[in-house]
Amino acid sequence: MPANPANPAPPYHRFSDFIDTKQNRFDVLVSLLDELKLPVYVVNMAGRRHIFVQPSSGGTFGKNGLTVLVAHYDRVAGSPGANDNGAAVFMLIDAALRLRGRVTDGWLIILTDKEELSDGEGLKVQGAYRLALCLKETRLESGDFFIFDSCGRGDTLIISNTAGYLLKNERGGTIAPLKNRFRLLRLRAVEAAKKRLDGRFLLMPTPFSDDAGFLRAGLAAQTITALPKEEAAAFLATVRRNELYIDALISRERRQFRGAEHIPPTWRSLNSPEDTADRLDWNNFENVVRFAIELVAR
Repeated sequence: MPANPANPAPPYHRFSDFIDTKQNRFDVLVSLLDELKLPVYVVNMAGRRHIFVQPSSGGTFGKNGLTVLVAHYDRVAGSPGANDNGAAVFMLIDAALRLRGRVTDGWLIILTDKEELSDGEGLKVQGAYRLALCLKETRLESGDFFIFDSCGRGDTLIISNTAGYLLKNERGGTIAPLKNRFRLLRLRAVEAAKKRLDGRFLLMPTPFSDDAGFLRAGLAAQTITALPKEEAAAFLATVRRNELYIDALISRERRQFRGAEHIPPTWRSLNSPEDTADRLDWNNFENVVRFAIELVAR
């Protein structure tokens, strides 16, 4: 059932609690997942708590391998975090509810902690970095990782190619396999989007998410986000004219960059008090959930 803010069905009936700035997001999530009887386990790592949601069977790898859907649940203090990243967290929980009993293996959802970095913090502090290092020591390293971030506003799915932009001039023994891994993940995302979204998607640079920590650890992860069609088209035209705007997008200091006004308004409102539920495009939630399920049920 699609998200409906006027009459929310599970899991969206707890969304208002989740974005309440007085609530502890971890506590809300654990309570919700318990209520929905979704099998979970919590991984504590360097003071961060990552929540793993697994198939009801407890299985992991299927005949087509493993698809790992990732969304960070933390937020910047003072921001409701409705789009960054409440929407994607609840979309993936919605997908898990629909997959339960239908696809009993071959998928895993990870809700990560500490995606947001404070001024002066490097990528090695990001929760995804230490998590990726740990995953590389397990069979999970061979999974296909897709990160969903800020997917709640806009009618156009964005498949990020930021990693390709950063790696295009890199050389070395480990770079070629990493580039190939990103290429394969991007192809999977494109195929799923073609099947479920009727062409309503674009390949373009996006702000870093947990993919930054994964990349720093040497693990490929494909980021998925969303934008209103007009914002996406305008920014894509801008970066095609001048790649410096891509640097502005991924830089922690992008607000001081002289071209920051070209960054889509949706992205400029993230990590701020403006990131509220009334700015979300609830009608598009269903498209993102179906896209996520298509990645799993290929």
